[in-house]
Amino acid sequence: MTAHPETRIGHVHLKVSDLDRAIAFYRDVLGLEVMQRYGPQAAFLSAGGYHHHIGLNTWESAGGPRPPRNATGLYHTAFLYPHRQALAQALRTALEHGVEIEGAADHGVSEAIYFSDPDGNGIELYRDRAPEDWPRDAAGNLKMVNAPLDLNALLAEAA
Repeated sequence: MTAHPETRIGHVHLKVSDLDRAIAFYRDVLGLEVMQRYGPQAAFLSAGGYHHHIGLNTWESAGGPRPPRNATGLYHTAFLYPHRQALAQALRTALEHGVEIEGAADHGVSEAIYFSDPDGNGIELYRDRAPEDWPRDAAGNLKMVNAPLDLNALLAEAA
């Protein structure tokens, strides 16, 4: 059996140590809208009016420490932007909020920027290139790369 071809990741639900701090990050840095809040323990945020793309809760993690980098768990949540200018604006906003960029790459199929939220959860902001522009080998197989991404050139495209 294979998954239906229209299957998508619907949302990510994260354990956080401080709900208000997490809401502020996802709202102010990433621009997500708070759709619903369940008192002091959980909140649901989204883009474009969807019920939620990100769930945040402190049910088992209130006041908890950041997990060590060598622990298992979620590597990152990726936020897909519709075009390069939107990605550039998202990068500008993150930098204006003092986010420390941990990496940036041109993967051939996409351009991506990496950092962490206040609880150490990985964040990827990216935009896809058109499928007809994806790099392929001589046999037509996808050939992703991990080349440097020029953040200054990207920022020059921010609106």
